Amino acid sequence: MAIYIASLGHSGSIRNLPINYNFEMAPSYFNDDNSLLNFVVKEGNGVKGMVDLGLTEVPGRYIQPPHHRINKQEVVGSHENVTIDLSELDGPNHEQVVKAIVHASETLGFFQVVNHGVPLEVLDSLKVTAHQFFGQPAEKKAVYLKEVSPSPLVKYGTSFIPENEKALEWKDFLSMIYTNEADARESWPNDCKEVVLKFIKTSSEMAQKLLQALIGDLGVKLDDSRLQELTGFNLVNLNFYPACPNPDLTVGVGSHSDAGILTVLLQDGIGGLYVKKGDQNASPGNEVWVEIPPMHGALVINVGDSLQILSNGRYKSAEHRVRTTDVESRVSVPRFIAPLPTTKIGPLPELVACDGVARYKEVIYGEYLKNYFEKSLDGKKSLDFASI
Repeated sequence: MAIYIASLGHSGSIRNLPINYNFEMAPSYFNDDNSLLNFVVKEGNGVKGMVDLGLTEVPGRYIQPPHHRINKQEVVGSHENVTIDLSELDGPNHEQVVKAIVHASETLGFFQVVNHGVPLEVLDSLKVTAHQFFGQPAEKKAVYLKEVSPSPLVKYGTSFIPENEKALEWKDFLSMIYTNEADARESWPNDCKEVVLKFIKTSSEMAQKLLQALIGDLGVKLDDSRLQELTGFNLVNLNFYPACPNPDLTVGVGSHSDAGILTVLLQDGIGGLYVKKGDQNASPGNEVWVEIPPMHGALVINVGDSLQILSNGRYKSAEHRVRTTDVESRVSVPRFIAPLPTTKIGPLPELVACDGVARYKEVIYGEYLKNYFEKSLDGKKSLDFASI
């Protein structure tokens, strides 16, 4: 019979390990699936808790098949990136700024914005808050595990859907659903809620202007109630990517597109975000990826599946992924702006009339999202749910 340690170390992150455990046995201990999933997923230690043991090699469950690994030779550099100064959106250069927003959304599906209205101190505070949250002892984070979280608005976890994934992602996360400020103040973690609420408040006007520009360029007018339906679901993640001993074998996030309308992303200075360029159906080995380089004070904007569907394919929800690094831990903070679960999404009728064809069927967003989370991330295959 094995004797187990209930808690070891001042950090509280090493729990329920055999009493004769030592750092050298980490690879073999974590190559047992049950041991790994219990420690990392069920007990809430996450990848962070595993790395804190002093791992010198990645456990087998995290090793990606070769065609899912991120090969830097496939990356064409960052010259494809567009940085847009939003301070000019309300000035004499309005048309040029809208044109740049539209072009980026039609091609790469990603762009960066500066002078966006979110104070730099809020962005810096978000990054500090993310590091502080994941730096806590495991038991303080584990109270927000899905099975025990005091609120359905808060979830702490790791990877994407561990029970469905053959190879796990090298990532821990905290998700906070925003319904209204009162609910957030009541249910979100105390050490996160103030700065995340500031992020939502200060980024909302920018997000609204971006969507107005994109919808307006389609030649369509949507009333306020329809816009509220299309943007009424908001989710903010704190993502944590611990330093990895074998970054070439792992991924922080696998290739995917986002399900919603727009994503507003804060990334730190470490880098590692890549977007697929051109042919979304290119075979492995023939893919071309563009790095979205970190830029202090900038926010990254990307188009989601729902906007691609609404625009009848004009705007592209780009496939993207995140690389791990062995240098230091990375954090990112995305805000996902999406339709309310009961909202019907389909190509806007004006565009179908103009294009002469509907490229997607009308679906209920909640059903689209359910399908999205039932499977492992796999490029843009989530869009198949709405394809005709």
